[in-house]
Amino acid sequence: MKPNPISLETAKMLSEKLKVPIEQIMHMPQHILLQKLTEAAKQEEQNEK
Repeated sequence: MKPNPISLETAKMLSEKLKVPIEQIMHMPQHILLQKLTEAAKQEEQNEK
């Protein structure tokens, strides 16, 4: 499996936001990464209310 085509800065940001190691972000299947980002966005939205 090829690493995700994202920059190191983006991987660091995602790693901090999702609380997942950078290595896992880089090798995570894209559909799972998008799902986790969606869940994090929903959680963040609920915390703002």
